Amino acid sequence: MPETDGTATQKARISVAEGGNMSDVMEPYIREQLEKRKQELTEAMAAECAESCGELLGEVNAAIVRMDEGTFGICEVCHDTIERERLIADPLVKLCLDHLSGEEARALERDLELASRVQRGLLPQPDVHHLDWHVHYQYQPAGMVSGDYCDVIVPQNGDGQLIFLLGDVAGKGVAASLLMTHLHAMFRSLSGLGLDLAKLIETANRVFCESTFAGQYATLICGQAGEDGVVELTSAGHYPALHISGGGAAEVGAAGVPLGMFSKSTYSVSRVRLAPGDSLLLYTDGISEAAGPDGKEFGVAQITRLAAERHGWAPRKLVGSFLDDVRAYVTSGRQADDQTLMAIRRA
Repeated sequence: MPETDGTATQKARISVAEGGNMSDVMEPYIREQLEKRKQELTEAMAAECAESCGELLGEVNAAIVRMDEGTFGICEVCHDTIERERLIADPLVKLCLDHLSGEEARALERDLELASRVQRGLLPQPDVHHLDWHVHYQYQPAGMVSGDYCDVIVPQNGDGQLIFLLGDVAGKGVAASLLMTHLHAMFRSLSGLGLDLAKLIETANRVFCESTFAGQYATLICGQAGEDGVVELTSAGHYPALHISGGGAAEVGAAGVPLGMFSKSTYSVSRVRLAPGDSLLLYTDGISEAAGPDGKEFGVAQITRLAAERHGWAPRKLVGSFLDDVRAYVTSGRQADDQTLMAIRRA
């Protein structure tokens, strides 16, 4: 969907980027999408599929009427607000989760189970070896589906550069998981075009902006590991990678706005050389923001301190130790957010 000045899409993205309230921008954007769907359905009905499109067109018209009446996003049973992520995923819903029928609840549970299997099927192998690089990650959703994004793309030709990605989609639940699968397909497609790292993420950002709702965005760190220990890194609003060396742990990574904010965003690239035994550690906010009994977060400072003590550790041991630390810190046993860690080590 092209983005032009003055559209609800552009206004919504700018408002969210500037800290605006999502409730103020979601409805205008969804209205724009419903009007487009209405037009497409009307055209489809004229093309000999009136019977199959008529009922859906009626639902779209009813949603537009609810917007005009000020009742859009309000549960028809309890008159409380419907879950935002469900409205983003399907603007035609009329009931909150608490008032789904038994059959609807079972259907939703089946859909979540299927979505969970699909997500896990998209994940790369947990241990990837390429040239003198070894990558290991652990991916732990807080629920049945996750908004964390993780991928390792091995070049088809044996001497190409290894691409690794770690990200976090804004929001939770099904809407976030759909965007995670979208990111996976997008980067898998673009990685085969031979783009340099900055062009790769700039192209991905433009495609992401043109194919998502306003307010849907993702933080991401993307890297390429090549010969002689050189790694290129670029970031779209994500936590910097930690370079773990004999001298300690230091942040490395270029800054940039999250994917999905502005279609013409540009991104810079940082380069770092890893000595044999050095590692890069990447993580999502489910690690850094894990809260202890007193509400205090695990924190970037503690991650950096612990990483500095673990130079030379094998990726599997390095990642597992951090997850053990987080579990011991939280103590409640309840995982509040998706948690993903990735370690890239030069052998």
